[in-house]
Amino acid sequence: MQTESSFPKDSAAAQGLLCCHSCGRLSPQDTLRCPRCQSRLHIRKPASLQRTFALLITSILLYIPANVLPIMNTEFLGQQQLSTILGGVLLLWEHGSYPIALVIFIASVLVPMAKIFALCWLCFTVSRGHNRPKHLTRLYLLTELVGRWSMVDVFVVAILVALIQLGALMSIYPGAAALAFAGVVILTMLAAMSFDPRLIWDVTENSTRDTDRT
Repeated sequence: MQTESSFPKDSAAAQGLLCCHSCGRLSPQDTLRCPRCQSRLHIRKPASLQRTFALLITSILLYIPANVLPIMNTEFLGQQQLSTILGGVLLLWEHGSYPIALVIFIASVLVPMAKIFALCWLCFTVSRGHNRPKHLTRLYLLTELVGRWSMVDVFVVAILVALIQLGALMSIYPGAAALAFAGVVILTMLAAMSFDPRLIWDVTENSTRDTDRT
């Protein structure tokens, strides 16, 4: 269990206070719930690294079928055509729709991978110790910012399914990859929420103290 002396001296925790994660109100450490919004209070998010790692491993497992399985099933004049994410990107590129292909590739392939790698790196550096807290904090904020653009493919498939249902002429149905890809996005969002960025500064402060003692 962490004590007040294990936190940075200029932090609320070192002063015997708790900061609400929802509304930011400061309360004494013996307060169980925030007086303003009734959210449960804790000095640091419980088992933050363990929860984040578990969510990231699950998202990595789902990321494989999200890219291998078809995300969309198109029926045109009785013929079926299955499309994966990368297959759709290549098809758009071959037809000259370069901007759309790039947007889908970046939002549906690069962004989820970058978010997973970034969160894994944050968890690894916090668990091992580091001395670059500002850079890691910027990385965390950037990860939260770009994560919301990972649902482009799912939105496109949902719109096409809702609009194109022409019976025997042409119909579009979502594939198994759409569900897996939505799971990847949701799990990475939960992983970013479960990670406590204040751990970055706690590790830095503890490393500085150990250096000063030696």
